[in-house]
Amino acid sequence: MILLTNNEGTLGVPTTARLLTQGHAALDAIEAGIRPIEADPTVRTVGRGGWPNLLCELELDACLMDGTTLRTGAVGALKGYLHPVSVAREIMRRLPHELLVGEGAARFAQEIGATPAENLIEDSRRVWRDWFDRTLTPAQKQAWPNIPLAELCRHAIDPEKGRDTTVFLAQDKTGAVGSGTSTSGWGWKYPGRLGDSPIVGAGSYADTRFGAAACTGAGEMTIRCCTARSIVLYMKKGASVGEAVLEAVDDMRALKTGLISRVTIHAIDTRGNHKTVAVNGDGTNVYWLWEGAGDPRRCPAEAIPLR
Repeated sequence: MILLTNNEGTLGVPTTARLLTQGHAALDAIEAGIRPIEADPTVRTVGRGGWPNLLCELELDACLMDGTTLRTGAVGALKGYLHPVSVAREIMRRLPHELLVGEGAARFAQEIGATPAENLIEDSRRVWRDWFDRTLTPAQKQAWPNIPLAELCRHAIDPEKGRDTTVFLAQDKTGAVGSGTSTSGWGWKYPGRLGDSPIVGAGSYADTRFGAAACTGAGEMTIRCCTARSIVLYMKKGASVGEAVLEAVDDMRALKTGLISRVTIHAIDTRGNHKTVAVNGDGTNVYWLWEGAGDPRRCPAEAIPLR
């Protein structure tokens, strides 16, 4: 057994490790670990308390993947519900689809009785209002929200020191591998923007035959490289988990433009090995590792240059 999650997963680590110890399936343990993170307003990049988009609306993304069946469930730009990861799980269970977004995702959430919530907390609204008052011209404020947003999208970055999406990778007692992600995405993003978290193969991928991978940071970059799926494919072709991650970073070196230096990659194989790297990291990026016994431990990610 193994569990790998980034620092945003701190709240969920004990739950997921306990469930794996008790023999629960990887995907059940992952979903249970992500839920308290989504509900905690102090985690400003996941779930309730996340930063809103340019219109001061909170849109949530999440994805789960079963590495044995290769089924996925994902939601994007979901509004008004507390646990996007559980809505994603029900998509996997109940629908022939893999991904629902926007109004369709919210309709499905209502249909299954998902927990509704006002996820935009007052502090997020306050920070957005400060940005609005400081940034927009009087003419823009008067016409709001019926103004072009594309230029304002250049402000799409967490307004205070941000962290990341939460990602969970796990292998259970049966050897089955699963992955899970959940995020509120970039602060001040263009409405409807999807990062890599709900995009299967970009933000996460799991295959019980080989391993799993997940990414945090600038999702546009890992979408362009299909990073998570690439890592699993490199392992399929015989690379170690460490070699596979470094190959994926090398793929990113071909990218031109964008925030190519802000990605953290997490990966596990089926033999209990793992690799976590922070591209152009400064040594402050950490992750949680649990190897099937004892307590989870907090470890520093390896910082590697992109160029």
